[in-house]
Amino acid sequence: MSEKVETIKAFTQVGLSRLERATKDLTPEQLDWKSCSEANTIRNILTHVSQEMHIYLPRIIKGDWSYKPEGWPDDYSGNTSYTLEKIMGDVKSGQEKLLKGLDKLDDSKLEEEIEYFRGKRKREAALMGMISEIIHHEGQIAAILGVEKRMKGT
Repeated sequence: MSEKVETIKAFTQVGLSRLERATKDLTPEQLDWKSCSEANTIRNILTHVSQEMHIYLPRIIKGDWSYKPEGWPDDYSGNTSYTLEKIMGDVKSGQEKLLKGLDKLDDSKLEEEIEYFRGKRKREAALMGMISEIIHHEGQIAAILGVEKRMKGT
């Protein structure tokens, strides 16, 4: 494995570890808690992160912007019928899929230009941008849990 791929995997592991710590004691009641009607929920964030790991990151790794896993529901993100256990199971399987996908890359593949949201980008830049979303969303979850704790006085 190249040094660049190892660095990307290490960065990914930081994000995944932070996400795991932020959600390890999460309760079903916290999944949909909001500080106000306009606020985001942890459910929305976790299903979004799971979708990034199952759809968007594999699209970048494969270089196929049309990729979607067989059977992946169109209404996944924010779906209120999903239990905490299902969402966390999907997050876990997405992590495993992501790490295995990164193992398939080398420096030449990182340099390739691929389709991305708004045109072409080098695979390496697209990966780093999307992987940084894991850390960004972990921060959102930590913030929601912190606000909840302060508002409830616990």
